[in-house]
Amino acid sequence: MNASSENEPIQISVSDELDLHNFRPNEIKDLIREYLLECKSKGIMEGRIIHGKGTGTLREFVHSQLRRNSLVHSFELGQQNNGNWGSTYFFLRKTKETDQGA
Repeated sequence: MNASSENEPIQISVSDELDLHNFRPNEIKDLIREYLLECKSKGIMEGRIIHGKGTGTLREFVHSQLRRNSLVHSFELGQQNNGNWGSTYFFLRKTKETDQGA
């Protein structure tokens, strides 16, 4: 792999789930922002971000990004049957465009 291909953006398909395990820490802030924008544009109004359990540092970072993002209505930790505290569910704000499209 050459240096130019390392700097090119990776195209991923957007679904209601984002697993952060395959990304470097310095990519996550922009990734979350772009992911939420894509979700909104595709009408995905709720989903799950998998951050893992670990020490909780990544979970807290994800939560801080969700708190700051104006697209996010609310978020909560996963429950025992769907990821426990290794994932966070998010719910995006509805707008007139998404209300009409629903």
